[in-house]
Amino acid sequence: MAELQSLEDLGGAIGTVEAEAPVHVQKLDSLGRAYATGKRKDAIARVWIKPGTGKIIINKKDFSEYFARPVLQMILRQPIVLVDRDGQYDVIATVAGGGLSGQAGAVRHGISKALTYYEPELRGLLKKEGFLTRDSRVVERKKYGRRKARRSFQFSKR
Repeated sequence: MAELQSLEDLGGAIGTVEAEAPVHVQKLDSLGRAYATGKRKDAIARVWIKPGTGKIIINKKDFSEYFARPVLQMILRQPIVLVDRDGQYDVIATVAGGGLSGQAGAVRHGISKALTYYEPELRGLLKKEGFLTRDSRVVERKKYGRRKARRSFQFSKR
């Protein structure tokens, strides 16, 4: 067995193995749309994006009609504005479950995922902002002997 003098010799003895980054490819359906599912709390959103004029339709209504509060509209548009694609994609989403805040978060998650499927090079930018991470917080279940999940009944000495 040969004596090793340096780390390069060790690398040559083992062989070079380079770890390759996963290659993300464009995922489109037969109609040229990208599809993704977004989730937050109990809300689940099914989102399709395609090139268009910037219309956002949620449950067959305009997004400003469905989400009346400006904060929810801002949450919804965050990923599109972040990647400077405002007015370039039409978004069609169906969302069910949860409340309005959870639904807005689910649609945002779905739009972010669909954008990465349509343009894989946007993944790094969206991931850095945390839009591709599923917010897994859900309502804690109620426990027996308690009034709510953690709240106890009022204590009375007498």
